[in-house]
Amino acid sequence: MFIPPSAWFTGFIPDLPTPFDAADAIDLEAFAALCERQIAAGVPAIVVCETAGEASTLSSAEQELVIRAAVDAARGRVRIIAGALSNATSQVIEVARRAEAAGADAVMAVVPAYNKPMQEGMLAHFRAIAGGIGLPVILHDVPSRTLRPLADETLLRLVESRQFVGLRDASGDITRPMRLARLLPSGFRLLSGDDVTAFGYIASGGDGAISEVSNIAPDLCRTIFSQIKQGRLQSAGYLHKRLVPLVACLAKDSPAALKSALSVLGLMSPATRLPIVPLNAAAQREVVRAFAAIADEELIDSVGA
Repeated sequence: MFIPPSAWFTGFIPDLPTPFDAADAIDLEAFAALCERQIAAGVPAIVVCETAGEASTLSSAEQELVIRAAVDAARGRVRIIAGALSNATSQVIEVARRAEAAGADAVMAVVPAYNKPMQEGMLAHFRAIAGGIGLPVILHDVPSRTLRPLADETLLRLVESRQFVGLRDASGDITRPMRLARLLPSGFRLLSGDDVTAFGYIASGGDGAISEVSNIAPDLCRTIFSQIKQGRLQSAGYLHKRLVPLVACLAKDSPAALKSALSVLGLMSPATRLPIVPLNAAAQREVVRAFAAIADEELIDSVGA
């Protein structure tokens, strides 16, 4: 049965890391366990091969392996959103086609980095990607990494095609949902692109967040989202403040800090790929201290490891 993206591209959706073993190969057992933990927590979708997944260091074969592993783990219980990252449009189309063949439910395509395309170039880039596949496309705007933002005007031109179903918005502009709400199609979803802005973004009318901290505390993130949507901002704000130290750690050294945090929980190795390196001892201690803000009151999810 077809379920429209508007039904599942909402709430806190984890941006999953890619676990590596001691030989620098993908640890499929750990990855499957990460997927299962999120599914058990009731997330609507999972993002793979994107920012937290160190996608730029994965080969095409490895990306396909990760996507297939996520699809196999999900077994239709959640939707799989596959990153399609490159600063060459033709390569993004090839990655997106591989993701479609591997069983992904949607692709997430980011504004090209390094090239600094003008808005007309972004428009042509995203339209070419959509034209090359049959899947829904989620846009990713992250000016801190790409230098050029996806302008509101360009977004509004793109959504004339219903194949574009949502935006991962890491611009830091929490007023964007209010500004665009009346201009976008009813089924188009706006999600914060990072945990730092997630609370304000959702409170301003956003539909959720693509989140790293949700990898660690999915139940807590779901509770925060639910309370914001119910208008219980004081209660939601209290819980969110307990997460702030951990969110700060993740934002400073992503995704090494995320991997370090998940290793503390016994879920995966902290190993990363160059040019990302694992956290040093001082940063690791900071992550452990950040856990205290949620572990003291058992706000973090239990781990059966």
